[in-house]
Amino acid sequence: MNEVIKIRDIAKHYQVGTQLVKAIRTISLDIKKNEYVALMGPSGSGKSTLMNILGCLDTPTRGEYFLAGDDVSKLDDNALADIRNRQIGFVFQTFNLLPRSTALENVMLPLIYAGYTKKERTDMATDTLENVQLADRMHHKPNELSGGQRQRVAVARALVNNPAIILADEPTGNLDSKTSVEIMALFEEIHNQGNTVIVVTHEEDIALHAHRIIRLKDGEIFSDEKNPKIKRLLQKT
Repeated sequence: MNEVIKIRDIAKHYQVGTQLVKAIRTISLDIKKNEYVALMGPSGSGKSTLMNILGCLDTPTRGEYFLAGDDVSKLDDNALADIRNRQIGFVFQTFNLLPRSTALENVMLPLIYAGYTKKERTDMATDTLENVQLADRMHHKPNELSGGQRQRVAVARALVNNPAIILADEPTGNLDSKTSVEIMALFEEIHNQGNTVIVVTHEEDIALHAHRIIRLKDGEIFSDEKNPKIKRLLQKT
C-alpha cells in the first residue's frame, strides 16, 4: 500500500444554533507516500476543517480516514493524540514555540511524550536542528531568533519524530518574502529526503512550490491537478 492518507466520503457538519453548517460536504482523497501537496481554498471552502481532520485534531461526521494504514476516523481523543504524536509533524503560521525554552528544548518536546530517554531526545533533536541549518542557534530562545529561524525550529520539531506526514498550516504567513522563499526551499529539501508534505495555504505563489495542488470550494474538491510548472521541470530532467 503506497497511500499514507486514504479518505473515503468524509463529511463534517456543525450545528450552529438552529443552523446546520456543512463545512465539508463529501470528500474522497488519496495522498501517496512522498507526495508534496498544497491544499488551497478561500475562507469558508473547508480547507481548515479538512486540515484538522487530516491532522487528527478533529473527526469527520461520516466517512472513513486511514492514516498509514490505521482507521483513525472513529478514534477517541486520547487515541487521536497518540496518533498525532507518532504520525504527524505540525508546522504553524505562528510557530507555537515555548518562549522560555531553547530551540533544542522546543524540538525535544514531542520526544518526551514518545518515551525516549534524555540522551536519545538530545541526540535526535541536535541532529534535526543540524539538518535545518540551526546547529549554531540551538541554545537560543525564540526571542533571540529571527522569524525564519523560529520557523526552522518549528520545522525541526515537526521532523524529529520521523512522522508519516508533515502538515504545514500557512507556514509563511508571518514571514517576509525573502524568508518565505527560504522556508519553502526547506520544505522542498524535506520532500526530497522522502517525507510526505502537505501545505495548507491561500497564497498562490506558496502553493506553486508543491507538486500537486488540491483546490477546495464549498466543502468539496474543486480541482486536483499536478503543478504544471513542476511537471515541466520533471520532464526536463
